[in-house]
Amino acid sequence: MSAGLQEASGAASVRLRVERMAYGADAIAHDESGKAVFVSGAVAGDVVEARITNETGSFLRAVTTKVLEPSSDRVTPICPYAQVCGGCPWASLARPAQLSAKRAHVVDALRRVGHMDPDMAEGLVDPCEDLGRSWGYRNKVELAFERRGRQAILGMHAASPSDSVPAVMKVDSCALLDKKHAKLVKSVAGALGYALGSHDIGLERVGIRASSRTRDVEVALWSKPGSFPRAQVAKVLADATKASSVVRVLVKGPSKARKVSGVEVLSGRGHWRERLGSETMMLSAPSFFQVNTQGAERLVELVLEGLEPTNSDEVMDLYCGAGTFTLPIARRAVWVSAVEAAGPAVRDLRRNVDAAGLANVEPIGGDAGREFPDGEADLIVVDPPRAGLASDVVDKLCAQPARAIAYVSCDPATLARDIARFVANGTFKPTRITPVDLFPQTYHVESVCLLTRA
Repeated sequence: MSAGLQEASGAASVRLRVERMAYGADAIAHDESGKAVFVSGAVAGDVVEARITNETGSFLRAVTTKVLEPSSDRVTPICPYAQVCGGCPWASLARPAQLSAKRAHVVDALRRVGHMDPDMAEGLVDPCEDLGRSWGYRNKVELAFERRGRQAILGMHAASPSDSVPAVMKVDSCALLDKKHAKLVKSVAGALGYALGSHDIGLERVGIRASSRTRDVEVALWSKPGSFPRAQVAKVLADATKASSVVRVLVKGPSKARKVSGVEVLSGRGHWRERLGSETMMLSAPSFFQVNTQGAERLVELVLEGLEPTNSDEVMDLYCGAGTFTLPIARRAVWVSAVEAAGPAVRDLRRNVDAAGLANVEPIGGDAGREFPDGEADLIVVDPPRAGLASDVVDKLCAQPARAIAYVSCDPATLARDIARFVANGTFKPTRITPVDLFPQTYHVESVCLLTRA
């Protein structure tokens, strides 16, 4: 520990000038010796008093104890839980600063992970797009569940649990959820508390999906297999929320690798509907769908604008989920091969394709590498999970004669890594990256990268 920190250790604090936001919940400062300090509870431009909580060989971690000089970019969040809930780590940072930091993270990843020339990286990345809704933009929230003696607690995970801040904080509402459905959190929590009482049913979390477009509301109870008061829970939740669907998602396996073993419909349709542009999507509780519907529409627009599909194009859509890009592309192209690994999403994809009356889509269930479509594609869409593309998938994509690839990414680092792989192969090159802020008040950013033939 540096001398400055040793002196501060008696008072358990150190003075820091915060420089920028990290890709995460923390901000970054440097101590007197020049070592990086990841500071929670601070925003770029703050001068803070912070308590060092951990030291490694290359960096320190600290918690803000007092803001000595607030940044000009510091704001007061509208959510009363923002300072302690882990769902809005950037809620105290002004929107322009959030957008600037997110673009900087994409550029930094290209330079640091993708080893791209700094000027090239700067020129490649557009300003981060602001969709206009910084609160109330989510169509889904998840509530954590915790038992305290005989009491059942539903709420949000705390950013920094302590003796005074429990791991799960009971909340009445979430300011990120669409305002029309803001009271659902309290309604679901109260209904489940009443229905469950002291019964232990292996409940792990509760998902709420709500659409202001279709007015569908779905409550999904994620639990381990076992006895369950189905009728009682279904009735109480339906009465309290007027939900169009109440389901139980059965999960098994170790906590960090849970697998869905089944879905039980307790009441209603058994799925949730959302309108995306001119398409109506039907989604089961385990299926992935962007939590920001307006943002998902913008991603579709960027993909279509970049690829410009025509009625003679054959398209591959890998990691396609329930069909977010598949359906609108299929209305413009002659054929779409759509590959998805998650079982529930594959079933939703088939259902959505059938409901849309699209006969030119081939849904393919399985891993993108193992089930890579036969034939040659004119255009390709990839929307992989946070881990990005497997190296064998990059190789197979590079072997395609496609004139362009639209890569939709939720992680700047894996996007940068994969762009470097395409460039190294010499087949495709990035021509434009557009970050889109689907997740205001957080550090997450979605990007659409257009790659064309080198």
